[in-house]
Amino acid sequence: MQFAVSGVETSLLVPPLAAFAVSFLSAMGGISGAFLLLPFQMSFLGYVNPSVSATNQFYNVVAIPSGVLRYVREGRMVWPLTIAIAAGTLPGVFLGAYLRVAWLPDPRWFKVFAGLVLLYIGGRLVRDLLANGARNGEPRGVVAPPLSGDCTVRVEAFSMQRIAYAFQGRTCSCPTMGVFLLSLVVGVVGGTYGIGGGAIMAPFLVAFYGLPVHTIAGATLMGTFLTSVAGVGFYSLIAPMYPGQSISPDWALGLLFGFGGMVGMYLGARCQKRVSARKIKWLLGAVIVFTGAKYLLGSLF
Repeated sequence: MQFAVSGVETSLLVPPLAAFAVSFLSAMGGISGAFLLLPFQMSFLGYVNPSVSATNQFYNVVAIPSGVLRYVREGRMVWPLTIAIAAGTLPGVFLGAYLRVAWLPDPRWFKVFAGLVLLYIGGRLVRDLLANGARNGEPRGVVAPPLSGDCTVRVEAFSMQRIAYAFQGRTCSCPTMGVFLLSLVVGVVGGTYGIGGGAIMAPFLVAFYGLPVHTIAGATLMGTFLTSVAGVGFYSLIAPMYPGQSISPDWALGLLFGFGGMVGMYLGARCQKRVSARKIKWLLGAVIVFTGAKYLLGSLF
């Protein structure tokens, strides 16, 4: 089948199957998987128009709610953290979308940018794992599975200064303004890259603030969903201003990716408690570093 907006020609089964495989794994870490679907679309499907970012964010809009619903049902949604993340990333995503269209329309330079972003994310994950492995312990903030007893999250404090919640017998906290400012920067990058920002936010929350990965997944996915809705809307609004470029999402292709991601997100969120956070981070780190290196080297040589 050929998709009119993107010009992609592929089997109807390829997008949902690729999205399912990616989202099943990434949902466990609070990541939608859009950061891996973007290079898949550009390199494998040959979709290099600026609208690939909008299509990627539309995938988030369709796929993420099922994973968020699962975390809500299990009582593992930290709503104050979700609010702080969304408040920062929403304004940033608009600026990021503009930068993508106005300054990074050339797919070659966009690949350089995307490769650097992926290498940074993967480098942070791997460095954190190696540093903690040298101390013969789990990464700071990680709760080793299987999770036992009460796995729900109970909010203890939410103010302009601090977010605190109880989980598995310990109190987890982070500065509200720190999360907000970090989310603002992440929103710009996520809006440019077309990922919503969760792929960057989740590693930061674990590495910098020591928050358990089993508690931040729902919040980062929800934040990614909200910013992706804003991103898709913004790309659609500015499309008439750039008649010579393909800006709006390929709705049909995005739906196919989204349907596969919807199933993968739900199952990934459901299985998360049974998988070691350390294993999730190692696998994600390896995939991200490999993809980023391939992207960067492919654009330079």
